[in-house]
Amino acid sequence: MVFTETKLKGCFIIEPKIINDERGYFMESFNEQTFEKGTGEKVYFVQDNQSYSSRGVLRGLHYQTGEHAQAKLVRVLNGEVLDVAVDIRPDSETFGQHIAILLSGDNQKQFFIPRGFAHGFLVLSEKATFFYKCDNFYNKESEGGIKYNDSDINIDWQFDVNELIISEKDQQLPNLKNAKKVW
Repeated sequence: MVFTETKLKGCFIIEPKIINDERGYFMESFNEQTFEKGTGEKVYFVQDNQSYSSRGVLRGLHYQTGEHAQAKLVRVLNGEVLDVAVDIRPDSETFGQHIAILLSGDNQKQFFIPRGFAHGFLVLSEKATFFYKCDNFYNKESEGGIKYNDSDINIDWQFDVNELIISEKDQQLPNLKNAKKVW
């Protein structure tokens, strides 16, 4: 696996070694020792989640606060999404900055997002199956979010905003300035 740290400290793009032959392909999608060596982080994943969505579905930007904060290892099993992480660590040099990564069933890239980040994704293909591992259990009382179109963050979703499909809950999320604090 190749681990590439992004401009946001602690966020890594992970490219697996894919072995192709006439039968298809094989790849190791996670190995605790390889992950720890590649990221320098000892992370114990305790929950796997999966979603299936249609083109234009935008989920996020979500996070968990305090002792329930979550690190995530995300990937797309089929289809294509624009995956976004926003640094919401108050003491970080990159607070309020984001990174967007194209994840697909074809490129098989994974994205590691440590605790202290808001996360969201937009489905670019007709359908997509999104899969992620979390290092902490979901806790409803600790959930927080940031509106997808916060002008201070200025995410280019690369999609016509009139075609976005966003839950009522996500449409009501506050801007970063007014969001539930992580700390």
